[in-house]
Amino acid sequence: MENSSYVFTLSGLNNIRGNKDTYFSLTLLAYLLIIFVNCTLIVTILREKSLHEPMYILLCNLCVNGLYGTAGLYPKLLADLLSDTHVIPYTACFLQVFVIYSSVLCDFSTLTVMAYDRYVAICRPLQYHSVITTQAVGKLILFSWLFPFFCILVLISLTARLTLCGSHIEKLYCENWAIVRLSCVPTTTNNVYGYIVIFVFLAHVFFILYSYVKLIIASSKSREDRGKFMQTCLPHLLTLINFTVALFFDTMYSRYGTKDFPQSLRNFLALEFLIIPPLFNPLVYGLKLTQVRRAVLRMFNKHNSADILLEGNNKHHATILSNPKR
Repeated sequence: MENSSYVFTLSGLNNIRGNKDTYFSLTLLAYLLIIFVNCTLIVTILREKSLHEPMYILLCNLCVNGLYGTAGLYPKLLADLLSDTHVIPYTACFLQVFVIYSSVLCDFSTLTVMAYDRYVAICRPLQYHSVITTQAVGKLILFSWLFPFFCILVLISLTARLTLCGSHIEKLYCENWAIVRLSCVPTTTNNVYGYIVIFVFLAHVFFILYSYVKLIIASSKSREDRGKFMQTCLPHLLTLINFTVALFFDTMYSRYGTKDFPQSLRNFLALEFLIIPPLFNPLVYGLKLTQVRRAVLRMFNKHNSADILLEGNNKHHATILSNPKR
């Protein structure tokens, strides 16, 4: 049978049949919250001219990627929670793999670019505006998207050529390694390429850590630099740690996990990097970065003031209509 005619079965929801309404409500709430906090930060940065700086533009890119990645999971997951059959066509499965894992790699690329931006800002402040130009920011953002897209396209091409002997995926969503494990033929090329991608993006992490060593050394020389480090670099470091740990657990389970794990724990490990970082990133940056926090509060205060003014005008017009002789 040709691979394109396959329909994969996802077994991650098999043990929650009695609590589907509860899980659906919680999942929908989490997805709506992710959309709200990320869109709030994106709109705030785009509207506020004072935030049209490289660091905030890169933060905006991180939030856009968060929305992109979660769009690959939540609509399908919500549909499965309302259905008794959890299947996904062959092409749709690979599309989900592409969206979720290109988003993961894009997060690492964006965090690397953000680390470079902070390194230049603190370690080479006099050269910052000549190095981190608008054109440079555009190229860095383009790199943070195109390089992950290329890596995942090659990965999917290698997986799509395999002849499959099964269609049962023991996860909540399609995952490349889970598909490779269904192969009837040797998967050496896939394994080697997979490890190459892992090592390339581990190099991203090492670059970030190296830049932070430099940042800590540089910021320890003056109180102003220490304040700048705590204000702008600490959220980035927390984001990196949170995302790396979440992805590490998912990767370890995908490669070496067994069926002895409780299904609820397996689901948590599979979803952690798709739930926590998209919520965590905008909240941490929104609370920690003073300019972003003030801009968000100003935006909501303007809306509240406009609503109050509109309500007052409506009451005034209602009074005039009810008392035409006044």
